Amino acid sequence: MEISRITATPAAMALIDDLRAKHGDLMFHQSGGCCEGSAPMCMKNGEFLVGSSDVKVGEVHGVPFYMAKFQFQYWEHTHMTLDAIAGHGGQFSLEQGTGRHFLIRSRLFTDEEWAVLEKIPVESAG
Repeated sequence: MEISRITATPAAMALIDDLRAKHGDLMFHQSGGCCEGSAPMCMKNGEFLVGSSDVKVGEVHGVPFYMAKFQFQYWEHTHMTLDAIAGHGGQFSLEQGTGRHFLIRSRLFTDEEWAVLEKIPVESAG
């Protein structure tokens, strides 16, 4: 059974493709802090320095997705789906000005999924 912590909708993958074509390699970070709150922020890969206070949740459509460790402690038992909807995103995220923005939809892992995931350590970013 292959289980991921994060996946993407077709709308999110299309927006990632558009941003990748315009900006090159990308990365996501979700901090849970101030400014953009807990919204996923898309940046050029390496533009945001991840460190020991971050974890790599996984990759979504070929793009690494990082989260602050303290935020991940709240989301550890949650499967995340990256989506893109109409509207304005965060001013620090690359999708600003496209008329679309990223957001996270979530659900709790099933007992079967968690039994697999709890054995797989989350990769520290730093």
